[in-house]
Amino acid sequence: MRGWIRNVVLSMALAGAWIGLSAFSPPPKELKIALQEGGTASWEAAAMHELKLDEKNAIRLKIRSVADSKAGQVALQSGEVAVILSDFVWASLQRNQGADFTFVPHSLAVGGLMAMPDSKVQSVADLKGATLAAAGGPVDKSYLILRAYYSATTGGDLTRDATTNFGAPPLVNEQLAGGQADASLNFWHFNARAAVAGARQIISVQDMLKQLGVSRTPPLLGWVFSERWAAENPDIIRNYLEASFATKAALLTDDTIWEKIRPVMKVEDDALFIALRDAYRAGIVTSYSDADIQAAKEAYALLAKYGGADLTGDRPDLAEGTFWAGYRK
Repeated sequence: MRGWIRNVVLSMALAGAWIGLSAFSPPPKELKIALQEGGTASWEAAAMHELKLDEKNAIRLKIRSVADSKAGQVALQSGEVAVILSDFVWASLQRNQGADFTFVPHSLAVGGLMAMPDSKVQSVADLKGATLAAAGGPVDKSYLILRAYYSATTGGDLTRDATTNFGAPPLVNEQLAGGQADASLNFWHFNARAAVAGARQIISVQDMLKQLGVSRTPPLLGWVFSERWAAENPDIIRNYLEASFATKAALLTDDTIWEKIRPVMKVEDDALFIALRDAYRAGIVTSYSDADIQAAKEAYALLAKYGGADLTGDRPDLAEGTFWAGYRK
């Protein structure tokens, strides 16, 4: 009987201690973030929630869905959200114009040049006289890198040698599949869809950069936020970045978490699901170091050369502080 009483007392004491500790656990802090509706960054957010990494890092995401990257940038500039997904070129341009936005890498994923098996375009040199469908516009990063690569390998000017039709990513894939374009240059997740439909990749933007002398694949996309806001909310931003990198680590190796977030991906079949999963994994950032910043500087020089003031403004160099010094991985 005494042993039973002792066990009960011990259990009550432990329960009381747990309740006391829980009462003093800091409540999660809200982080307002803009994500493109249907974008691949929402996959990470869903996985983070499934893994309870937001809760473990004492944050609660309040996600605002935006139509496109421009809408996200406006939301950040107006103070409606604290963090967006954008590219380091935009962050650098904003800094050169007086803003204090800064960047932490999120993804290495890039697109590539695609063609159907029976296309006359079998190499980059074959783009001469061909019709190219390209996502975005004349200053899209992938298109500028293709221009640089085409010039370096053929000595020609892609803007004169090929007919380029710019459009939205779904339309680019439609033109490729329908034969209205001999080749396409699209974002990585649309290239995954094209590959499932029978297209093949001629060369990736990643390989173009490597052959153009860029030391490693630069993280074109990242989390962008105000330096002043980060200084005022150091726990929120660092905890979020820790949760983000931990989620990426899980997505890199754990097939189970992919099955759990599959509904968010809105995939039609297993082949596409696997293609998207594997392409996403290929672009996962596992570190953030000075080597990433150096690669970004090298890529920026190419983009500035071919994109000019329309892309980078009147300063050809990456702005100091574009990559946030307050965090490394």
